[in-house]
Parts: sequence; C-alpha cells; structure tokens
Amino acid sequence: MTLPVFLVEALPAAEEFTLDGPEGRHAANVRRLREGEELLVSDGSGALAHCEVIGVEDAALLLCVLKRWVEPEPAPRVVLAQALVKGDRGELAVELATEAGVDGVVPWRAARCVAKWEDGPRGAKALGRWRSTVREAAKQARRARVPFVDEPVTTAQLSKRVSASALTLVLHESASERLSDIELPASGDVLLVVGPEGGITPEELEALRSSGACVVRLGPTVLRASTAAAVALGALGVLTDRW
Repeated sequence: MTLPVFLVEALPAAEEFTLDGPEGRHAANVRRLREGEELLVSDGSGALAHCEVIGVEDAALLLCVLKRWVEPEPAPRVVLAQALVKGDRGELAVELATEAGVDGVVPWRAARCVAKWEDGPRGAKALGRWRSTVREAAKQARRARVPFVDEPVTTAQLSKRVSASALTLVLHESASERLSDIELPASGDVLLVVGPEGGITPEELEALRSSGACVVRLGPTVLRASTAAAVALGALGVLTDRW
C-alpha cells in the first residue's frame, strides 16, 4: 500500500518536527499511526517529505524526515473549466477529476447552468466546498500537488483563457472530430471545457471556437457533466506523457 499523505502549509526545514493541527489529529486519532510507521507530508505544491513516526502525542505526531524531494509538474498541465452543476454532482465532478489528475479547476457560469453561484456568502460557500473536495481528493489520490480552484468565470472570461492556453478542448456530443485525432502539445496548458447538463449553447460554442478552441467528442456515448472530465483526463493521460 502506498503511504498516506498529510498536507501542511510549508514543509519544516528541520529533520524532526511535529505534525499537529487537523492533520496531526487525523493521523494520530483517526489513522492511529504509531511509532515506527511511515507517511508522507506535502505542502500541496510538489514538495514531499518521507517521514517516520518517532513519537505520538494526544493529537499530534513527532516525525523524523527520511527523505525529501519535489515532484515536477506534469507536462502538459490540464486545467478543467467545469460548468456549474446542481447539487452534489458538481463536487463529484471535481472529485473525480482530481483523482484522475487534473491540475486546476475553473468553475464556469454557463448559460444553461441550473446552479447559480451568485456573488456573496452563498457563492463563496459553494466555491469553498469545491476547494475542500479537491483538497481531500488529492490526499486520497496520494497527490503531491493539490489542484487550484479559481473564482467562477463567465463565458467571456473563459474565452480569454482559451486564447492564453496551448490548446483548448471543448467536449460536445455533436462534434465530428475525436479527441484522439487532435495533436496534443508537449507543454503548456490544455484547457478542457465541460458544459452543464443542459448542454453548451450554440452561441457559447461559437465564442469558444472564435477564441481558438477545438470542439471534440470522446466516443459514441453521451457522458454526464459530472463524469466527462474524468474520462477525458484518462484519455489525455494515455495520449500524452502525463502517464
């Protein structure tokens, strides 16, 4: 079994340090790690420390660093523009995408989104749930890098991201071109766009195309908004050097 990962703001420089706070409580009281067991501590930005437990307190662990290293960013990076999805399916979408290797998430306020993240406390709470879901999914997947989750964007703002990306792939059931037919970049950002359950409007498709996006399909079936990104990430993992 791979070692569990615990996240900290920054890795201590000392060869011995205490893992406390929420992560320390989880390690000591939930995972019940004991002296002699090993784990990984990460700053969520690629830095990792392979540690051994040398002491256990009520809600903390005393750790000894065995090895340090930094996991490089994958190339190309994949950033998901995920349309807002009603209920917990939005959180499911970003959870699956994180487990499948996404490097960043951009919530998209598409025209046909049923969910509405209005500015203010309610929108901030919804964004916080996505960020918390991504963080926990990254730990579950033993990832050294926690994907970022940006503020939600409009279609006009998303079009600007299209222009700045090395490649943009818009998943759409009406596309004639397959994802596997597209020449993928070796570096830079691949922006993967997934629409809402009601679909992407013709106007949105045209706006994204005009900014340089490629409209593609994954296969003969129609996937839900909550699962499409994870399937596409699997395909991109195989078609590039990410895997």
